[in-house]
Amino acid sequence: MAEVMKKLLSSLAIVICFSTTQADSSKPPGWAVASAHPLATEAAYWIAAQGGNAFDAAVAVSAALSVAEPMSSGIGGGGFWLLHRAKDGYETMVDGRERAPLKAHKDMYLDEDGEVVPQASLDGALAAAIPGEPAALAHIAHKYGRLDLSISLTPAIKIAANGFTVGPRFQSLTDFRKSSFNNKARRLFLDGDQVPDVGAIIRQTELASTLEEIAKHGHQGFYAGWVASTLVSEVTTAGGIWTQRDLSAYQIVERTPVRGVYRDAKFVSAALPSSGGIVLSQMLNMLQAVEAWNQERMSQLHITVEAMRRAYRDRALYLGDADFISVNQAKLLSVEYARQRISSLTDQATDSESLTKLDDKTAEGENTSHFSIIDDQGNRVGATLSINYPFGSGFVSAGTGVVLNNEMDDFVSKPGTANVYGLVGGKANAIQPGKRPLSSMSPTFVETEDFVAVLGTPGGSRIITMVLLALLELVDNHQRDVQKVVNLPRFHHQYLPDHITYESDAFDQRTTSALRARGHKLMVRERPYGDMQAVLWNLRRNELSAASDRRGEGSARVWQ
Repeated sequence: MAEVMKKLLSSLAIVICFSTTQADSSKPPGWAVASAHPLATEAAYWIAAQGGNAFDAAVAVSAALSVAEPMSSGIGGGGFWLLHRAKDGYETMVDGRERAPLKAHKDMYLDEDGEVVPQASLDGALAAAIPGEPAALAHIAHKYGRLDLSISLTPAIKIAANGFTVGPRFQSLTDFRKSSFNNKARRLFLDGDQVPDVGAIIRQTELASTLEEIAKHGHQGFYAGWVASTLVSEVTTAGGIWTQRDLSAYQIVERTPVRGVYRDAKFVSAALPSSGGIVLSQMLNMLQAVEAWNQERMSQLHITVEAMRRAYRDRALYLGDADFISVNQAKLLSVEYARQRISSLTDQATDSESLTKLDDKTAEGENTSHFSIIDDQGNRVGATLSINYPFGSGFVSAGTGVVLNNEMDDFVSKPGTANVYGLVGGKANAIQPGKRPLSSMSPTFVETEDFVAVLGTPGGSRIITMVLLALLELVDNHQRDVQKVVNLPRFHHQYLPDHITYESDAFDQRTTSALRARGHKLMVRERPYGDMQAVLWNLRRNELSAASDRRGEGSARVWQ
C-alpha cells in the first residue's frame, strides 16, 4: 500500500479508460470511478482489489478526499450520498448534512444593533455546524459495504500520515483563505507564514489518529471518546457553542430521493435538505411543458434561463429542512404546477422581482467535492461533500487535525442581508437548534434504455444548473462522450441577482447580443466554475467510461 501511495502522489493526471465489450450486458464489465483527486480515485481501485463494492469505495473515496482536499470537504463537514443497490434496485440518499448546534438561535450572528457581524458566520469556531460525514461513513460501511470500516479507511489514514502533494488549486485557495486560519491551521497548511510551493508535502498526523479512532470504533470514534471531548474543548475555548450533547445527538437520516422523468430519461437526485432534486425537477418539468428541445438555439437558451429563474425563486421561498418546516413537495414537483409557472413566459426576459420580491437573502459555499462510482455488479454511488467556503471556517482543532466547516453561513443570518455568495433565501431556512441548512448539492443518476450515468459537481448555488446542462446534453443532444459532457461550457441564473452568469467560452458575441436584445442582463465569469465528476455505462455496447472535469485536478479510471 505504501508503494501504491508513493506512486499516486507523483501523479495528478486526468485518466479516462474504456472497457472491452462483454457478452453479458446485465452487469457492467468492470468499474468506473471519477473523483476530484487522484488519490481518492486510486483509493477506490485499492478497495476493489480487496473485494469491496461501490459502497465500500464510497467510504474510502470520501475519507481520502477529506485528507487530500482539506479546502473542499472533510470529516469536519458533511454531504449527501446517493446510493443504488443493483441486486434489488433499492435507492436511498444518506443525509450526512451538518446540524446547527443546540445552542444556536436566529440572531446569533447579529450585534446589539441587530446588524450582521462581519465574518461571524464564516470564520472561526462559531461558524461551525455539527459534522455529519463521520457518521455517514460508518453508516454506509455497516449497512451497505462488504468490508470492515477499518479497511475502507486505510487509504485515507496512509495519505494523512505520509502526506499529499500540494497542487495549484490547494496553493491558490490557501493563499485566498490564509488570513482566516487559526494557529493550528497555519502550522498545518502554511510554510511559516507563506503558502507552500507546488510539490510540497502536507502531512496530517493528528488527522490520521482521528481516522484511526473512527476505524476502530465507528460512529462513536468521532462522536464520543477523546475525539469528541477534544473537539468540544477546542471549539468552546475559541468562542463556539458546541456541547457533548450536540455530538451525541447527531444521527444519519436516510431519505427517499427525488425522482422524475424527462422525455425518455428517468432521473434520481438529492432530497431535502438539499434543494437539488426539487429544483432540477422543476426546471426539467418546465422545459418539457414547452418542448424546449424543439426550439431554435436562441429560444432554447432563453427558455432554459427562464426555467432556472422560476425554479430558484421557489427554492428561495419554500425550501428548507423538511424536518423543521412544511414543504408541499407534491405540488412543487407536479407537471401542472410547472405548466402554470412557465405560462408567463414571453420572448422577453422576466423581471425577477416581479415574480415575488424577497426580503431574505442567503447562500451556500462552492468549495465542495464530488465523486461518481459504478462497480462491476451495477451498484452506483454519487456523492457531493462540503465544508462550505475554502477550508471551511479556517479553524483546525488541535489534537484531532479536523478542519471545521462553516455551514452555519448557509442559513439566513438576517432578513435583507446577503451572505458570502449572494443566493436569495427565505425564512424557511432560518437558524434553529438542530436544523440542517438548505443545500444545493445534487448527486444525480440518469437512466434511459441506452445508458446509465452518475454525475455531480461542486459549485454552490450553480451546482443544480450544471447538473441540468449535463443532463440536457445527455438526453437532448444524445451525447455519449462523458468527457464532453463534463467539459461543457456553463451558464446560470438563480433568480436574484437578476443576471445570467456564464463562463467566457459559453456564449459568443452573437449569442450575448441576442440575449441582451431579449432583455437579459449578463455577467461573464472569467474564472471557470465547477468540477464535475461523471461515469457512464453504455448499455447498448456494454462499455464503461469515466471523466473528470478539465477545470479541476481530479482523475477518472475504468478497469475490469
